[in-house]
Amino acid sequence: MCTLLSRAVCVTALLLAPVLALAADTEYTIVLESHRFSPSELLVPAGVKVRLVLENRDQTPEEFESYALNREKLITPSAKVVIYVGPLAPGRYEYFGDFNPSTARGWIVAKP
Repeated sequence: MCTLLSRAVCVTALLLAPVLALAADTEYTIVLESHRFSPSELLVPAGVKVRLVLENRDQTPEEFESYALNREKLITPSAKVVIYVGPLAPGRYEYFGDFNPSTARGWIVAKP
């Protein structure tokens, strides 16, 4: 019985390896500098949970806000924060800096 269980664990690990490898590729960085997000348009795969690293290189705080993604996160000066989004349906999702909405704007585009 123990050998059978060990084999089942090995088979499960082998089947999950490609999924875990794909998950490692779903991290993206968005940089805030001079009150602008870069890239202003980020392409991500649809149907996959995505890890976003938000890096604020400005000397003032900013609040990442997105009604479309239902996310809001304060980013202090010279700091990084992580948020997760998705899995997203194919489409275009706007985000903006709540403190500088006219310049700090961008979109996440989920492509199939």
